[in-house]
Amino acid sequence: MNSEFSGFHSNNLAIMQNLPLKLYRAAQVRELDRIAIQECGIPGFELMTRAGQAVFKCLKSHWPDAGSVAVFCGLGNNAGDGYIIATLALADSFAVSVYAVSDPEHLNGDALTAYQEYIEAQGTVSPFNAEQFIKADVLIDALLGIGLDRPVTGLYAEAILAINDNVAPVIAVDIASGLNADTGAIMGCAVKATCTVTFIALKQGLFTGQAAEYCGEISCAQLGLPDEVFAEVEASAIRVSNTQLPRRDRCAHKGNCGHVLIVGGCLGYSGAAKLAGEAALRVGAGLVSIATRIEHAGFMNMNRPELMCHGVETIDELSELLEKVDVVVVGPGLGQSAWSEMLFNTVINAGKILVVDADGLNLLAKAPVQNSNWILTPHPGEAARLLDCSTVEIHQDRFAAVCCLQASYGGIAILKGAGTLIASEHQLAISSTGNPGMASGGMGDVLAGVLGGFLAQGLSLQDAAHQAVYIHGLAADFAAKRKGERGLLASDLMPYLRRLVN
Repeated sequence: MNSEFSGFHSNNLAIMQNLPLKLYRAAQVRELDRIAIQECGIPGFELMTRAGQAVFKCLKSHWPDAGSVAVFCGLGNNAGDGYIIATLALADSFAVSVYAVSDPEHLNGDALTAYQEYIEAQGTVSPFNAEQFIKADVLIDALLGIGLDRPVTGLYAEAILAINDNVAPVIAVDIASGLNADTGAIMGCAVKATCTVTFIALKQGLFTGQAAEYCGEISCAQLGLPDEVFAEVEASAIRVSNTQLPRRDRCAHKGNCGHVLIVGGCLGYSGAAKLAGEAALRVGAGLVSIATRIEHAGFMNMNRPELMCHGVETIDELSELLEKVDVVVVGPGLGQSAWSEMLFNTVINAGKILVVDADGLNLLAKAPVQNSNWILTPHPGEAARLLDCSTVEIHQDRFAAVCCLQASYGGIAILKGAGTLIASEHQLAISSTGNPGMASGGMGDVLAGVLGGFLAQGLSLQDAAHQAVYIHGLAADFAAKRKGERGLLASDLMPYLRRLVN
């Protein structure tokens, strides 16, 4: 790996790589907290103190020259964390301002104890007022925790707006207030944090949906919980990590590396099929054929002669190609014409390992069937058509959506977007690679080709899905690092795909 690769890898991905791989729902984290307190005998206030110390450590390491801090506290344990942070800041000679959105006299339990200790340390609290001018080097968001289950309104919403309007960096305590810990959806409004220090375990909502815009840099403070606590609660999902592909046999030939057939490229959309085909080759497929419109077949491989392009107009012509291949990617540029439907129906009845993408998904939505031997790759709009719902519903709970897709259609379901989700029958996974530069035409076609290439080389459906999504996003990260996100093209990923699989 050259210096460009290694530098980006260590600097930009090290933080994410060092995070735990297991993800949890809010209720599961509360159960971990209960086990630590009731079964392991760790006092709740001790855990709260450790949480506050973790945030203060983040403050000191990220902004060593900061001399003032403003802490926004709500009414709950999240507020208790905030008061502990304020107490620590006072002890370290910070100028501390605490703004209470709810009357701290209504606090109870450990949070009340934290507030009382702050007052005993000569700390002061001001009721939050949306009209007041707030000036500090760093803001601390301790308004709302992981239990939020309804839209934020009233004074809490005004406090979030005030935080977001301030120019100072923001540390979110456990989670950015207003972000749903289970879904990554915004509950009316949410704090846009510079960084988030989350406690005990990673919440699954921090890694998908709208979370990327609101969490900033994520760190996890496990608060010293022993391993046996985590052994008692099964994670709800995992983060995908990179897995080294097996070394090739020194005597390998193209017949050992799989034959992928790309079916698509209706009139005017030949580029989609070509991108998928080249991506399959770049990740190591031995052979790639393309079944496309006869009008395209003669020139589609002009700049990529390794692609074997066939004009296909009949079922017999397609069936002859299907007999020779190991994996079929159907959908890139396929269209929804009578020709498209003929190809699609022939493919899904051929008994091959399939990747269904783009218009293949739209045709599937018209006549749903199940198949345990395929990977579906919808974006939210395609997912909404497959589930006969709105894209708003998909965005409200991406986890529920991808699980419903898998249960309804079988195989592996990939729900693309920021924090792409991958659902198999028994596991839910999230990939953290990728960037907004991928919001351009052809990116999905490249992913479909990568999937086909990995499947052709013998990876299981689940392994192929995990590694394809991860490497596809990482290739885009490398490409964006070199020249920026804006203007990133799908074809820019090709050289990075090749390097990453090696």
